[in-house]
Amino acid sequence: MKPKFITISEEIIERIKSGELQPGDKIPSENELIKTYQVSNTTARKSLLEIELKGWGRRIKGKGTFVLNRTPDHHLLRTLGSITDTRIGFDEKLKAEGFTPKHIILEKVILPDGISSEIGGKHYIIEGPVVKIHQLRYADETIMKDEVKYISLDLCPKINLMPTETSYFSIYENKYQQKITDVNQTLSADILKPGDVENNFEITAPIPVFLLDSAVLNSASQTIEIERSYYRGDKYKFAILAHPHFNDISH
Repeated sequence: MKPKFITISEEIIERIKSGELQPGDKIPSENELIKTYQVSNTTARKSLLEIELKGWGRRIKGKGTFVLNRTPDHHLLRTLGSITDTRIGFDEKLKAEGFTPKHIILEKVILPDGISSEIGGKHYIIEGPVVKIHQLRYADETIMKDEVKYISLDLCPKINLMPTETSYFSIYENKYQQKITDVNQTLSADILKPGDVENNFEITAPIPVFLLDSAVLNSASQTIEIERSYYRGDKYKFAILAHPHFNDISH
């Protein structure tokens, strides 16, 4: 008979292989394994270690064990409408998948007159002052995302002084007590050529990109953030969550 920790680790690895657990997802914790399988903490710990030793997971101290990205082309899967993806933030998600994140700020300015944008047929406005943060986001040494965010300084005072690698969604809710009730997003596709003005991906040949436009709203229907970002189309796959329940979150 196989040791119990091997049986548990194999079951979890099968969940990863089937796609039930995606790269960057958190693997059940030691306490969760103890409760689910009625095993000792030693067995649960050995199960997680076995998953890590076989290359399917990575332990991050103080946070847990996460599914590593083992796709041959290192495609990153992101889910539109997923509260989990939005909360985690870009850097933390990459670390969980086994990549080293890096970011370079191209522009960080305060716009006194505010900003407006049309997203999905709706018009969104943030009255000034607004902080504009334009940065390039890397996975290892590859630029994955060209990100521009506009954030209300009325609703989030001095957020321009905070580090940009932190999940802004978490900051809105934890620091500024903004209850997020809606995140409206549209996704389109385009081709960027090496000489295009808006192309910051440091490539020598045309590449496909996803263009994400989004607006984050609070419980008073005020727009906290407007985002317009390019994702490398040869590095990303997007899924859609059809029925997100933002009203149920307390984060």
